[in-house]
Amino acid sequence: MLSRVKSAVASFMGGIMAGSSNNNNERSGGSDLPLKYPYMRPKFLGLSADEIECSADHIARPILILKETRRLPWATGYAEVINAGKSALNEDQACCEVVLVKKKPIGSLTPRKLPTSRRRSSLPNSDGMGMLENNVNSEGLVFHYWALFDGHAGSGAAVVASRLLHQHIVEQLQGVLEVLTNLASLPPTVLGEEPNYHPSPGTQRALTRAASLRGATGAPGSPCTPPTRFFVEKKVQHESLVIGALENAFKEMDAQIETEKAIYNISGGCTVLVVVFLLGKLYVANAGDSRAIIIRNGEIIPMSTEFTPESERQRLQFLGFMQPHLLGGEFTHLEFPRRVQRKEVGKKMLYRDFTMTGWAYKTIEDEDLRFPLIYGEGKKARVMATIGVTRGLGDHDLKVHDSNIYIKPFLSFFPEVSYLFVHNFVDPLWTFLSSEEPGKPPHLTVCFLHRYTMAAQDLVMRARGVLRDQGWRISNDRLGSGDDISVYIIPLMYGNRQL
Repeated sequence: MLSRVKSAVASFMGGIMAGSSNNNNERSGGSDLPLKYPYMRPKFLGLSADEIECSADHIARPILILKETRRLPWATGYAEVINAGKSALNEDQACCEVVLVKKKPIGSLTPRKLPTSRRRSSLPNSDGMGMLENNVNSEGLVFHYWALFDGHAGSGAAVVASRLLHQHIVEQLQGVLEVLTNLASLPPTVLGEEPNYHPSPGTQRALTRAASLRGATGAPGSPCTPPTRFFVEKKVQHESLVIGALENAFKEMDAQIETEKAIYNISGGCTVLVVVFLLGKLYVANAGDSRAIIIRNGEIIPMSTEFTPESERQRLQFLGFMQPHLLGGEFTHLEFPRRVQRKEVGKKMLYRDFTMTGWAYKTIEDEDLRFPLIYGEGKKARVMATIGVTRGLGDHDLKVHDSNIYIKPFLSFFPEVSYLFVHNFVDPLWTFLSSEEPGKPPHLTVCFLHRYTMAAQDLVMRARGVLRDQGWRISNDRLGSGDDISVYIIPLMYGNRQL
């Protein structure tokens, strides 16, 4: 017990993630199992193998940007930089696709991607074509997809999720395609703004089939027909169907990683931040500590919540209280302002339980000498002194150092999903980023097609800082980020107007 605590404290003090990978292990798979997908950088960067090798310079840390702005829809900007030596490879991954959701035979998981020419039609132009027109065609529904995957303890889970998560979203949306297709035919005012919208008969029938209880229907007055007052159906908004599809897609992606770890080497885990544009709305699904914000008229509007050991303290403590076997007899779910020492047994000390937001006193018992489930503050807070994030995909084999205590039960794959009506906004700029120090919004004054990529590059540079005195520094001589950094900037378009 004592040696494990010492190891945990050493890990916490050094800020080291358990299971940090090295270059040889990841490229070779680190085991006898093959890699499901080889390590790579986002395919839209269009990098050669030599360029990928050169980008992995932990000393110079070159910022990578798009070679062609038209590789991404809406002239989206993107930039990234590798870490300062924390891991041999860049553990971040990114994916951006324009995907058609079409009814397919059961069992098919591969979405049909639009051809290059069709994808380019969604880019900013002057022909008056807006985003809503690009979401519907005779074959099905089209959605735009941006995603960042922040890997840890290896890039394996991030690489796999970047290849497959949008396919799981397609599969889930196919289950509600009839409802969403009917909604797509409605005028924009009904589609996005009327709170008391009543669906068409076809849509209502589809919603009824999805929501009704099995065997609860029958002819009026028949013996099997229950009293109406006891079976009033809930009104299900179509946004809830998309949110449910995203939530289930995350669950299925995590389950696939767990299953395929038996046949492939899929290292570590990853947090996930996803943006989906569908039927005039942007949906933001976040499972991790990356950030999504809107910059609108100089105002910064958060669109996601950062899930950390501190922000999810009560959820983690409640799980430890309800299932104490998960703590392995070596951790306590209670929180104290500092480590409890044996000489303090029988004395009073401040503590917090899962039922509390404030602090109170309790008499210290022997069980309180166990290592805290959550230890540390701010960015140094760790779950079981091992991992600094509480939501994401993967990490199924992650254990407390030198023990058989699994950490995965405390790590949730469940995303928090928010959405917004695009056409309700005036002069916003969507900025979607993952960094430790986003800084202030850059001045977007360069030419139209390149300004968002240049702005993304500026954000990465501000977070990374400059190399000075053998360290990366930002303003006021503060430490810059030594982590992998990835940034999207997505300009919202409507008609021939930039919002």
